[in-house]
Order: sequence, then structure tokens, then C-alpha cells
Amino acid sequence: MMQYQLLEQKSLYSGFFKLQNYRLKHQLFQGGWSQEFTREILQRGNAAGVLLFDPKTDQLVLIEQFRPGAIESDYPWIMEVVAGMIESDETPKQVVQREAIEESGVQIKGLKLIHHYYSSPGGSDEQIWLFIGQINIDQIAEYAGLENENEDIKVHRLAATEVFDWLKKGKINNAMTIIALQWLQLQPERNLIFD
Repeated sequence: MMQYQLLEQKSLYSGFFKLQNYRLKHQLFQGGWSQEFTREILQRGNAAGVLLFDPKTDQLVLIEQFRPGAIESDYPWIMEVVAGMIESDETPKQVVQREAIEESGVQIKGLKLIHHYYSSPGGSDEQIWLFIGQINIDQIAEYAGLENENEDIKVHRLAATEVFDWLKKGKINNAMTIIALQWLQLQPERNLIFD
């Protein structure tokens, strides 16, 4: 089993996110050890997301909101799955249940884990738990979000085939949503079993 040594860790910034500097080295595949090197690691916390799906109507819910990280793009309002940060006293399932109500007005009837993954392990420690959630699409809101979190969300009710077309045309441009939609596309019958 490969080994590494964390030689030093220091805080560079602590605000909404944290930035750490690591000095480390690790074993090499061909034997021996790497030279010492440094990396800055963004500690942003872990998140959970959910693709809201009504199997009776074969419709999906995506939300649209302004994202500062996309401000350099032509249009920084991003079409996404419902998602949120995991607080210290929450499980990923609790997060998506809470966020579904806050960001779309709908209550999830059942959940199925799609995947658990690192979002960008070259520079961040963030892990994502991604689910698909069974809903009654008639219960969604038109607009949602928490004012105290500066959320201004438009809720979209869409046929799965239309969203898959958007995916093919590049209209969906964030990893969590792409992963969820591609997973759903691989379930051609969409006979999903939820918890």
C-alpha cells in the first residue's frame, strides 16, 4: 500500500471557505519517494445533491440560480440539481431532504444514492453525495430559496427527454448535474427502487 507524509500544514485563509498549505511527499509507483512539494488545498466542506424525479410523469426538476464562480461566463445563472452543504450534525440524506424543500418546495418520497465522489481532489477536499429523489412534481414551487442565504431560485419542471437534449447540446454545464443526468440516462427503463 502506497504511503505519504504530511510534513507541515498551515492555514492561509479562513473565511466562507478555508485555504490550507500542505508540505508533503509520497511514495512513487516505481519505488522511492517524491521530493517534498507544497500544495494549497481549498477546504470548502462536503455537499449533497439530489436529482428530483417524478417516475409517473418521467419529469425532472432543475433549479436555476446565480453562481459567482461562473461570473466570467456569458450567463452566470446555472441550471442545477438541488444541493447544499452538509452541516456537522447532518447526514447527506438529511441535507437533500432539507434542500429539496428550501430550493424547490417539494418533499422527497424516496431516495437512492447515485454516487459518492471527490469534486476536485487536486485542489479541494470536498466530497459529494449524489442522490436521485422520487417526488410528486405537482408539488414544486415556481420560485424558491432562502432570503437569509441570498438565494433567488427559479424552479424548472421538465420532461426527462428535454433535459437529456440540453445535456447533449451543452446547456448543462456543472459536474454534479451532468453526473446525475448521465446516470439516469443509463437507466433506460427508469424502474428505480427508492429507499
